[in-house]
Amino acid sequence: MASSPIRRLCHWGPIAVLGIIKLITWAMVHHMGMWWPPTESRGGAVHAAVFLLFATSTMYYFLQSLLEGPGFVPLGWKPEKEEDTQCLQFCHVCEGYKAPRSHHCRQCGRCVLKLDHHCPWINCCVGHHNHPYFVKFLFVAVLGCFQASIVLSICIYHAIHRVWYIRHGTGREPMIYMTLTTLLLTLLSIGMAIGVVLAVGALLYFQIRSILRNQTTIEDWIMEKAACRHQEQGLPPFVFPYDLGKKKNFRMVFFSRQDGLRWPVREGCGEYDLTLEQICQKQDKRLRSRVYSAVSEYSGRWVPLLSAPRAALAAPCTDEPRLPLAAGDSVRATRQRKHWLFGEKIIGSGESRGPRGWFPRYCVVPAQLPNVASQHRNFLPTSHQNAARETKHKPD
Repeated sequence: MASSPIRRLCHWGPIAVLGIIKLITWAMVHHMGMWWPPTESRGGAVHAAVFLLFATSTMYYFLQSLLEGPGFVPLGWKPEKEEDTQCLQFCHVCEGYKAPRSHHCRQCGRCVLKLDHHCPWINCCVGHHNHPYFVKFLFVAVLGCFQASIVLSICIYHAIHRVWYIRHGTGREPMIYMTLTTLLLTLLSIGMAIGVVLAVGALLYFQIRSILRNQTTIEDWIMEKAACRHQEQGLPPFVFPYDLGKKKNFRMVFFSRQDGLRWPVREGCGEYDLTLEQICQKQDKRLRSRVYSAVSEYSGRWVPLLSAPRAALAAPCTDEPRLPLAAGDSVRATRQRKHWLFGEKIIGSGESRGPRGWFPRYCVVPAQLPNVASQHRNFLPTSHQNAARETKHKPD
């Protein structure tokens, strides 16, 4: 379940980030006094002040994104108009309807407002409330680490060639003194700083691109599947309803006063268009799924070396759960790998959603069971996405 802000700090992700910030900051402060002393020139003072501003801002925005949290859909929430529930998905865990653009996070255990992704480094989701802080954190972290990687690399060079500068230098070169310990810590700091610039810089690029589109990471996936689905079924291209233009999209993220439950849409689109499209995709997924019956027991171990060594060596590289099975269980598989399947356990008639996860192929065989999806109404629009808004739906 969603943890308190203080408990989020007690996790390897935030602890690692705080350690990296402290290490790089220490290395910079330690070497700036020798390389460009801030007390001896105005340039050195400005240089030191700029880095300390980056370091302080990185710490502030990191803690804000962690402590603020993403914002959650109220438990048991439902729209004001009863007829709107037919256009929304129902969350059986939170026992309420999912607001537009919200999704259920398995790690947090709640439906998150405008969920972008779950970030282990802040030990919570990036959502409607903390998205601006998270992007600012990425921005200042990249700038600070870029400055640190250059300065520390120059300091390493001067420290290695210190003797040469003493004998052949002009006397104006900075003298950098390092012990074996400080040398190793400085090399580690450089590696961390360059890693942040490359990895976090790439993440920052994708975040800025998503902001200008007003499209979260999850909505990127939905739009990719929507393009394929509409092309396969001969439907008009699906229009993303929340793209209001780059300027408005930017203001929507950083200066929005939205409550996260309702969102403005572009002209000609409905506020439930994306939700209806997602319902259609899930219905297609269920129609294309295959039912299996368990013929042997699977304990749910992530690496079943004794029972299935081949499957253990080719386990899915994901943090998604494993699905324990007993002989006779029925499961509906929606994804597959060579030695693994991902699916949902069928409970009763299949109306209720069962536990989901990965399980090895060796413990199941194809089964001939009634198609549960046929018991639901057909969610597929017939001609245009606007027609989908007029179609009545049951909660998924």
